[in-house]
Amino acid sequence: MAMIRGTKSEDVIKVLEMIHLSRRKTVKEVTLDLSPTMMRIVRTTFPNATMTNDRFRVQKLFYEAIDELRITYRWMARDLENDEIQRCKEQNIEYVPFRYTNGDTRKQLLARAKHVLVKHFSKWTESQRIRAEIIFDHYPELKSVYDLAIELTNIYNNYYETILNYFVNRETNAFAESFNAKIKAFRAQFRGVGDIPFFMFRLCKLTA
Repeated sequence: MAMIRGTKSEDVIKVLEMIHLSRRKTVKEVTLDLSPTMMRIVRTTFPNATMTNDRFRVQKLFYEAIDELRITYRWMARDLENDEIQRCKEQNIEYVPFRYTNGDTRKQLLARAKHVLVKHFSKWTESQRIRAEIIFDHYPELKSVYDLAIELTNIYNNYYETILNYFVNRETNAFAESFNAKIKAFRAQFRGVGDIPFFMFRLCKLTA
């Protein structure tokens, strides 16, 4: 095993090419993240290998998008708190921060939300579940994107093997779906079908 400093493709390729090509050709598969640099290294040094992007790296992308939205709201909360502090100073009164029912201030809620929004709801602790309810009640857009991320995760978990089969022959049922849509549209013109043989005749003429 060798360790290579950095991830510059030229440096990594140079080291890997010290391994004889015949041995490198025996590598059948390489798992990696979505880095174009890593993909270039694999393509160059392991010509017979199939590249497999880590599924968790793919899921990580939409959880990162959620976190970017959370950070945006946190900056807004910080600015609001600074404005409130400034007004209290101007009025010479003590600043008492707003707190949600679980005791979090606005900034605390959005800071601690990170550990809630990157986790499947089935793995929340009780305090995280309470925090999530508050977050989603006050920031419905975060709920929308979180629900979407969970939906995509569930689809991936339940159907990823059959989804990935698309990449074997690039087959889809797009033609069948399109044909079905044409039939529905044609049938809708007549508000139903009374004479089935005549309908089938007209349909054949239409789609021939």
